[in-house]
Amino acid sequence: MTSPVATEKKVLLAAPRGYCAGVDRAVETVERALEKYGAPVYVRKEIVHNRYVVDTLAERGAIFVDETFQVPEGAHLVFSAHGVSPAVHAEARTLDLKTLDATCPLVTKVHNEVKRFAKQGYQILLIGHEGHEEVEGTAGEAPEVVHLVDGVEGVEKLDFDGSEKLIWLSQTTLSVDETMTIVNLLKQKYPQLQDPPSDDICYATQNRQVAVKAIAEQCQLMIVVGSQNSSNSKRLVEVALQAGTDASYLVDYASQVDTAWFEGVSCVGVTSGASVPEILVRDVLELLAEHGYSKVEEVTTAAEKLVFALPRDLRPKDSVGRR
Repeated sequence: MTSPVATEKKVLLAAPRGYCAGVDRAVETVERALEKYGAPVYVRKEIVHNRYVVDTLAERGAIFVDETFQVPEGAHLVFSAHGVSPAVHAEARTLDLKTLDATCPLVTKVHNEVKRFAKQGYQILLIGHEGHEEVEGTAGEAPEVVHLVDGVEGVEKLDFDGSEKLIWLSQTTLSVDETMTIVNLLKQKYPQLQDPPSDDICYATQNRQVAVKAIAEQCQLMIVVGSQNSSNSKRLVEVALQAGTDASYLVDYASQVDTAWFEGVSCVGVTSGASVPEILVRDVLELLAEHGYSKVEEVTTAAEKLVFALPRDLRPKDSVGRR
């Protein structure tokens, strides 16, 4: 019997990956605020869900708080990329805080949809994860008519008759496939359910999931760089498994990669969530190279060119009036 030919070890690197336009804007908002106003600048919740980013900004003088009342009166406060409810804005005004809103414009779009459909008399079925900051902020726009649908189980808990005007919206960082499964179940239960005018799941979330699907079947192992509290990063782990990867893991840092995962693996897929700086991906690639995975092939499924403007108070003076 002839010996099997040794298979070349390689890495398939998904693209797009990492920072999206909303995260880039949010992180730069804190950086520019520190430069303009000096430390400390307060940030409500984590500016984005990434441990490295939060720790790095904290070292530069950002102070992260859980609640608005923890911020000294009159101080500068940045609202995170996930958005906040009108009640949080009101609380900031009572404390005379100088606020900078780093909410992702795509999250703001969903907030505006909630306000619009609430005025039109709809009951709003918000597909998302209970306790997530984005969901709390979005639901806070019209809490009396927003009903959270958290997974398939959330569909079963709803109790409407056939007379209500119903429309569904979603958290921006969900799995596209899982969301549509829930929507289909909702429509079976409530045939009158209306679709939103446009998809709420953000372009970057969708693009990163498509990129993972493109490489998953060829990889025995998928390493997703991202934090445990990052919804879009966790979805990438799930998408990889559903698309054919044998094993998929979420890590903040290369040091969290268990080399035992490499046993019998010839092809490793690598990607990162939308709040992950590229330096963390490079660290993982270096670790893989040390274990024989030196050939890296980048697989690109989309080009991202979207850029969001900074909050007005932080824009360079020479940009005023430009489009």
